[in-house]
Amino acid sequence: MILLSLSALVLGAGLQMQAQTAPAPSSAPMTEVMVMTSRKPGVTLADVAKVVPEEVRTAVQLYLDGKIDRWYTRTDGKGAVLILHCKTVDEAKEVIGGLPAVKAGYLDVEYIPLGPFTGLRVLMRPQPAAEGAAPH
Repeated sequence: MILLSLSALVLGAGLQMQAQTAPAPSSAPMTEVMVMTSRKPGVTLADVAKVVPEEVRTAVQLYLDGKIDRWYTRTDGKGAVLILHCKTVDEAKEVIGGLPAVKAGYLDVEYIPLGPFTGLRVLMRPQPAAEGAAPH
């Protein structure tokens, strides 16, 4: 709820400021990569079960090595979501490529680079003086 409210506030401020001045596009540094996995069509749970013990050991080791920050089960039952400490998608692909279920070709994998919420930059810009306001 806080993020939704903050996003609405930033969007509203951004639209108001955009009418006054067009903001220059800015990029955010990439700090993490979100990885979403799902079982490929035609791959059965029995197929996946064959690699689960090794998959768990590998994932725990990646966590202990500081590569996996967080991991979640998708509540739709279709796979997992992992947040990796990686500075590039290529680095994340290398990390995830070592998982037994990925090596076996059982999973589709989507990589999403993440960085700081750049919408906050709008709030950090100096605000123009209101018309008719006395200078300080």
